[in-house]
Amino acid sequence: MKLFEVFILGVIQGIAEFLPISSSAHLIIFRNLFGIASSMPKNMELAFDVALHLGTLLAILVFFFKDFWNMIVQGLTKGVKDKNGKILWYLVAATIPAAIVGVLFEDKIEEVIRTNYVLIAFALMIMGIVIYYVDRVCEQKKKVKDMSLKDAILIGCSQIFALIPGFSRSGTTIAAARALKLDRESAAKFSFYLSAPVVFGAVVLQLFKTGTIALIQLNLGTFLLGVLTSFIIGLICIQYLLKYLKKHDFKIFMIYRIILALIVLAVVIF
Repeated sequence: MKLFEVFILGVIQGIAEFLPISSSAHLIIFRNLFGIASSMPKNMELAFDVALHLGTLLAILVFFFKDFWNMIVQGLTKGVKDKNGKILWYLVAATIPAAIVGVLFEDKIEEVIRTNYVLIAFALMIMGIVIYYVDRVCEQKKKVKDMSLKDAILIGCSQIFALIPGFSRSGTTIAAARALKLDRESAAKFSFYLSAPVVFGAVVLQLFKTGTIALIQLNLGTFLLGVLTSFIIGLICIQYLLKYLKKHDFKIFMIYRIILALIVLAVVIF
């Protein structure tokens, strides 16, 4: 596998993880349908994808370091009585539903859905329309500090759909947050916060799988390049999306998702 292809996949992950367009779908589509790094051994694909997610996890932790630090300190010392501490425990509660479903069904989902390009294409279209529609009809009344525990759990439950490539973890959580009347920037921020424990858990689980450590050792340069690239591009995209959402809606992402879905269907059918 060429290092240039590894770099391309890192760029794709860094962009698609934070924009509501589904990073898992993009990695599958660009690798399996468009031939980017198609020579990658099958037993390495999932481990490498998790490595790319590690890069974007690091981007979240660096970009929101002050926020996470305040959440942890206040959450452990003052609990839910503090506005920052409250968010820490909301994140814990919101992570549980997707974590349980992911542990129980991740392997089955990967086996059945990962190569179902038609399903992935329809997931891209459906969530694109949903996030745009929800954003248009729902008011922007709340910020992250105004959320309730119920809000956090409902947003956390929406992550279950993101186990299907194409729906998008950021897309489902942002759509759920907007449906609960968080403003666009706050919806994106909570989505980013929520991704940290989920991605961390996925990385840890992958490391414990048989053969993962050996794969990393044999392909250390490849993994490091992927992590570094997705980290740098991820930092840029977090800043871009938060700035973009201050003045714009999600229409451009809906259009992009529909166009990509139609391209995928055309490639599969013809």
